[in-house]
Amino acid sequence: MATQGPARIHCSERLEVIAVPGVPLVERGDDLAALFRAALDGAGIALRDGDVLVITSKVLSRAEGRFVDLPRVAVSPRAEEIGRAIGKDPRIVELILGESTQVSRQAPGVLVVRHRLGFVAANAGIDCSNAVPAFAPPGSGPWALLLPAAPDASAAALRQALEDASGARLGVVISDSFSRPFRLGTVGAAIGISGLPPLWDRRGERDLFGRTLEMTITALGDQVAAAADLVAGQAAEGRPLVLVRGLAFPPSDELSGALCRREEEDLYA
Repeated sequence: MATQGPARIHCSERLEVIAVPGVPLVERGDDLAALFRAALDGAGIALRDGDVLVITSKVLSRAEGRFVDLPRVAVSPRAEEIGRAIGKDPRIVELILGESTQVSRQAPGVLVVRHRLGFVAANAGIDCSNAVPAFAPPGSGPWALLLPAAPDASAAALRQALEDASGARLGVVISDSFSRPFRLGTVGAAIGISGLPPLWDRRGERDLFGRTLEMTITALGDQVAAAADLVAGQAAEGRPLVLVRGLAFPPSDELSGALCRREEEDLYA
């Protein structure tokens, strides 16, 4: 049985971020919990209370079969129009619109949207890299890969399976790479979460000089995802499972939506 967690969030002076080797290329219908257990066992890693497992969204999408064969996409007049305006494949634009609730910005080659999951992202997180499925018939493609359908629910199911197998109290984060307004490059961000508090509210604590903190709320889920993103990689590394060790946190039922600013408060959407 998992033990009761700490009453408060705490990060130790030493944080370990370990890419777990031995996870094969995932295909539609694969049992991720079983694959992850085998990889952890093969690496000689025994899970402990407070461990957080960060799983890339792409490996979850592949297991869910979120592949799209672009030649089969029916393109709407709106997608055709936007595609011409920004110089982007209208089939990709159609997929972006289908995964979104609102277009925020458009520019050459990019469409910034509010995703159906609540966050604002470029191109709705749709990717064409490492997106070819094993079942792709000869001559098919190019292929695209959508984000997971319900990453919070998937994180919860994986956490339950891994906790049952290990007896440890865990957190699970589903990560994706986000760009940010006015900043170059991408960073890891949490799009699904289970067991780990998404936010670390430090208001009311005191700084070194005794001043009460009034505004400090840390995006804990995103910080963990960003740390894991460094070792997971973005190209051919093949490291979809990362262990983050050194945190202590109370069990949480909050979902990743807690990290999203409400639409009426969003200055950039």
